[in-house]
Amino acid sequence: IRVTGFDTNDVMGKNLVDDFITTEFKKPVRNVLKKALLGEETANFEFPLMNKGATRLINILLNATTRRDISNEIVGVVGIGQDITARINQEQEYAKLIDSANAPIFGIDVNGNVNVWNQCAIRVTGFDTNDVMGKNLVDDFITTEFKKPVRNVLKKALLGEETANFEFPLMNKGATRLINILLNATTRRDISNEIVGVVGIGQ
Repeated sequence: IRVTGFDTNDVMGKNLVDDFITTEFKKPVRNVLKKALLGEETANFEFPLMNKGATRLINILLNATTRRDISNEIVGVVGIGQDITARINQEQEYAKLIDSANAPIFGIDVNGNVNVWNQCAIRVTGFDTNDVMGKNLVDDFITTEFKKPVRNVLKKALLGEETANFEFPLMNKGATRLINILLNATTRRDISNEIVGVVGIGQ
């Protein structure tokens, strides 16, 4: 009630997905609930919930748990949520700070694919976000002789072992020159403290 503004009279007997979920999230939320009704529970599913009056979206991190009766028959789903709106806003501000930072900053996911590439990285290398997003950092942008050591640094960071002041060359767009980068490789974690990637801050 406090988070959404809806009281029990507003919601009891209403269809959760049809009446309270934004259009673009109806299908994925419905799928999560259907799975839970089949006994397949979902943890840390993120979706927006509209508040009463439709004046703002509340970002919810949801654990959908199967509900069973005394005979172990499935009778519904219990959703345990967490309001992460403030965290999302902080992340957006953090993303703005990264993008405007006066140092080349990149990020990779757990597969080594680029998912962060700030404006300074664009200026330094000549590669824009369309050139790099989703590409493998080591395979596509690191010179042959440095692929192995850079991959090792990133692997360590993906295991929680961070590296400071690692020096390596990065090829610019067009392969006309090498840019020598001094890198700090930092482990990136989600709200559950699970490792989700690496952020590299260079100079």
